[in-house]
Amino acid sequence: MGFGIDRPKLEGNISVDSDRRLGFAEFGAPQGRPMFWLHGTPGARRQIPAEARLFAEQNDIRLVGVDRPGIGSSTPFQYDTVSDFAHDLEVIADTLGVGRFAVIGLSGGGPYALACAAAMPERVVTAAVLGGVAPTRGRDAISGGAMTLGNIVAPLLEVAGLPMRLAAVTLVNMIRPVASPALYAYAAISPEGDRRLLVRPEFKAMFLDDLLNGSRKQLSAPFADIVAFARPWGFNLDEVKVPVHWWHGDCDHIIPHAHGEHCVAALPDATLYTIPGESHLAGLGRAEEILRTVMGVWDREEGR
Repeated sequence: MGFGIDRPKLEGNISVDSDRRLGFAEFGAPQGRPMFWLHGTPGARRQIPAEARLFAEQNDIRLVGVDRPGIGSSTPFQYDTVSDFAHDLEVIADTLGVGRFAVIGLSGGGPYALACAAAMPERVVTAAVLGGVAPTRGRDAISGGAMTLGNIVAPLLEVAGLPMRLAAVTLVNMIRPVASPALYAYAAISPEGDRRLLVRPEFKAMFLDDLLNGSRKQLSAPFADIVAFARPWGFNLDEVKVPVHWWHGDCDHIIPHAHGEHCVAALPDATLYTIPGESHLAGLGRAEEILRTVMGVWDREEGR
């Protein structure tokens, strides 16, 4: 018997420009403290663990997942810089009636979470990053990890992105009937920490639901992410003035733990939580801890 996962409380798309829209999905308490959860690369708006959804429901948190351009119901679009995403999230927050909020970014969502914190310090209470991608250009740059390949393929994606995006959708549609065994196959070649998480029923259900819904019609977001990450981000890490809490597995095989150390050292107000013996997806298994930490920052600011 498969493990079911609750559907979002509210799901739709929001116009962020005259000819662009982004998809979103809401979980938790509709009138609770707003927190935007930014998915990884690849990923989509439903890439939020069941544990986080339940915790949000029980602790008065309005948890909102947001598609980046080119996944789900979002319009394909290439940001000139990572920082350009902040405008779109501000429009989404305004449209949803959100004033101040927290932002949480997993892996490829990390740079976008930091961009929002840098651009909107008056609205972003705190940012949480889970195994986030580090800059590859400018004074904050560090080499190694997945972006070693990303920097090589980024110029190709800029000139030949469309056929590659179409091929990616075709591939996902081909594996759709065997998505569950394909996930197990990926788990089998993953480090032990990620493997344990991927085969847990609730995480398997979340990943499959997110992948198969988000990539049903398009899959350009991961390619757009790589192009944006390979460029200067449009801000420096020392411009992020809000508190940042950063979780990183010390056996991360995709984004090295040293990248987390590097970014936390460059951020003015940041705390690193090393997850011993865990790899890239470790932060997803700490969802309750992460949301509690974000709530704690908010409580202290409000003097509770």
